[in-house]
Parts: sequence; structure tokens; C-alpha cells
Amino acid sequence: MSYVVILNTESGKGDDNPGADTLERLFEARGVQVSIVPVKGGDDIAAKVATAIDEPGVECVVAAGGDGTICAVAGALSESGVDLGVLPFGTFNYFARRFGIPEDVEEAVEAICGERKEPIDLGCVNGHIFINNASIGLYPAILKQRESIYQRWGRSRLAAYWSVLVAMVTVYRPLTMRIEVDGRLQSAKAPTMFVAMSAYQMDEFEIEGADAVRNGKFAILLAPDVGRFMLIWKALLVALHDVRKGRDFTLLTGERATVETRRSARDVALDGERRRMKGPFEFSILKNAIFVRLPEATSQADAAE
Repeated sequence: MSYVVILNTESGKGDDNPGADTLERLFEARGVQVSIVPVKGGDDIAAKVATAIDEPGVECVVAAGGDGTICAVAGALSESGVDLGVLPFGTFNYFARRFGIPEDVEEAVEAICGERKEPIDLGCVNGHIFINNASIGLYPAILKQRESIYQRWGRSRLAAYWSVLVAMVTVYRPLTMRIEVDGRLQSAKAPTMFVAMSAYQMDEFEIEGADAVRNGKFAILLAPDVGRFMLIWKALLVALHDVRKGRDFTLLTGERATVETRRSARDVALDGERRRMKGPFEFSILKNAIFVRLPEATSQADAAE
């Protein structure tokens, strides 16, 4: 067997993550030949994955990093027939937690080298893949602020939460949108639009819409246009797991969505990474687009319960 590990050396705790030598030893102990491809911020991960799977005999490409790294690898593997493995080295690791993939490195390697795998859906916006969520409006501005804070203070959950507060205080530009979801058209004004395809994330914060995701649809959340300081309060309610549909957000569900805004191009957040795109923004779901390696006791159905 031949595997490739895309190792993001800047993910999560960075230098505290296992190095290439350790990972090679763990895979070789399980009879797997592995090639380590180190990457960092700004690298074209998709191109590196394409080069890797061009080699004969590659059965699995392992994303060793956070959700942004996993997203990039998954997008490059979509419909390739090569499996996705995950070593969760990120800050939040929502994708790994969603499927019960352990954060312990040896246990995660054991899962990757096992026989259990499940097909999963991928989100797509204008040809770009996302695994957990995509967003336009305020959240990409938060990510821009977060990048600056990470450079100064390092990566941590506290730094991530602080970036939310700073962005909300300094950046508030509501979007005027024309939204069509499964043929239903409406207008909306909101500071951010959040498109979720991870029931795990929504369940964790007790936000309505997880059942729609489990049924193969997007859950589209529109934050109310209430001003920056009231929005900070509503962000606190998210942290306190006290968010209610109607009072704190509008929920739309469907399998396809088209969003038009007044500006022709905007930053779009894809699983914690920013990408500049031209509108309109076309959201769709790629059904059973890729197989992901899972621990023996865990399947996609188990993780959804």
C-alpha cells in the first residue's frame, strides 16, 4: 500500500505536532509505505495532491492539519477514487470530531490504515469545495482579522474568539442579497450568510437546522441586521448555546442556492480559509463525492446520531 501525507507544518500548535519522521514510523509499523509532503500557508495544496495521485498505486491521501487543510485535500481528491485520511492537527478540528476521528496521532493513523471507510458529501460554491461551512459577509472579515492576530500571538482558540470580537467592533457592513434556494426567491439584508453542511457543528451549538443537513440539504443561516453591538450580544448567545430561530437568525434549507450581492466580487470563507470569488455565488452539494477513512467503531451514520 502507498499513502501520501500532506503535512501542514503551520496547523494548530505547529511545532508541537508530530514531524515527518514520527509519521513515517507510525505508518511503516502498520505495513504502509508513506510519502510526506510538507506544506504551509500560501502553498497550492491542490496542485501537490494532484501530483501525488498521479503516481501509480496511491490509495489514500492523508490531510494532516486543520479543517482548511482537509478541505483543500478533499477538494483535490473529489471523484478521483483515492480515499481521504485525516490527522487532525488543527485548532478546532470540526471535521474530525464530526466523524469520531481521534486527535491522538497513533489512534488516527490506526484508523487511516484500517478497512472502514464511508462516502461523504462535499459542499461546493462556484467550483470550490468546502467540508463544514461557507460564508460571505462578516465572517471572512473575521478570518482576515484572525490571521493578523495569529501572526502576533500564535494560534489558539482564545485568539480565534478574540478575532470575532475585534472584527465585530471594527467591521460591520450588512449585505443586501437576492437569494434563491431550490427555486424559492427572496431578498434579505444581513451582516453575514452562513451555509452549513455539518450537522455536528450545529448540534454542538444547539442551532436548529441540523436535521436538514442530515437529510442531505444545506442549512443557510442569515444573521439579523441589528447593528454591531447587538450582534456581539448574539455572538455571545451562540457561545452560550442559546440561539433561537426567528429571534437570532433566519433559517433557509435546500440542496441548491444562488446568492447575488451588489458587489461583483467578495471574499468567501471556506472552512476557515478566505478565497476571493466573483458573484453570483452558486452553492450545491456533491453527493458521495469522496471516501473518508474512519475508526472501526465509527461510521457516518454513527457520527450523525
